[in-house]
Amino acid sequence: MKTPITEMFDIEFPIVAFTHCRDVVAAVSRAGGFGVLGATRFTPEQLEEELAWIDAHVDGAPYGVDVLVPELVDPRVRELAGNRSRAKAIDPSYQGFVNSVLGAHDIVPEAQMPILAERMGITPENGLALMEVAFRHPIRLIANALGVAPASMIAEGRQHDVHVVALGRAKEHAIRQAEAGVDIIVAQGTEGGGHVSWMASLVLTPLVVDAVAPVPVLAAGGFADGRGLAAALALGADGVLLGTRFLASDESPIHDNFK
Repeated sequence: MKTPITEMFDIEFPIVAFTHCRDVVAAVSRAGGFGVLGATRFTPEQLEEELAWIDAHVDGAPYGVDVLVPELVDPRVRELAGNRSRAKAIDPSYQGFVNSVLGAHDIVPEAQMPILAERMGITPENGLALMEVAFRHPIRLIANALGVAPASMIAEGRQHDVHVVALGRAKEHAIRQAEAGVDIIVAQGTEGGGHVSWMASLVLTPLVVDAVAPVPVLAAGGFADGRGLAAALALGADGVLLGTRFLASDESPIHDNFK
């Protein structure tokens, strides 16, 4: 199967896997697809360790990294220095809601909201720090969401021969990304997980394809098998980006009950 995506990365299948698990990244890339590691939850030091592991286990196959460099940030968020301060900023009524959901499923609720292990906040500064780590490794793709990819990412991508990917959740978003100079657009419909469009994937995909041609487009949101890939290609996309589907893979570390 040949599409602009397979030719761009010299891969067998136009399937890109977004995952937070390094094992899934390596497995997908070795199998002929393209694994992308979601890096936002890591510190720069942790990301360095993860990418070094992938380098050693991907057998030379191409892979990429997804960071978040938000275009716009609420000024109040910048004042929250860590998870403890973030937890204090959450409305106390949320704890009652969480406890009611747990109780409805016979799970003993926490006495108080647990504080997550410290991690990087989603800020432009932290995203750029992770980007610097990523470019020290032989990645072939770097992806960004939450706005137009920053000019520094596009410039670094050109310098390192790394393709820049950006998410477009509406035709207008995709046009702005293309005008900024990104190499691939992801048309992510409302069926997807995370930050998604209000428009269904089967409607959004052809709108984006027509709006940004000849920029390659990956369809995302609700695609999970060969039939979905065929549908995406029929709509004009050059491949699919799958995230949720790979949560159920053998390599994924999430709990079996969730799988």
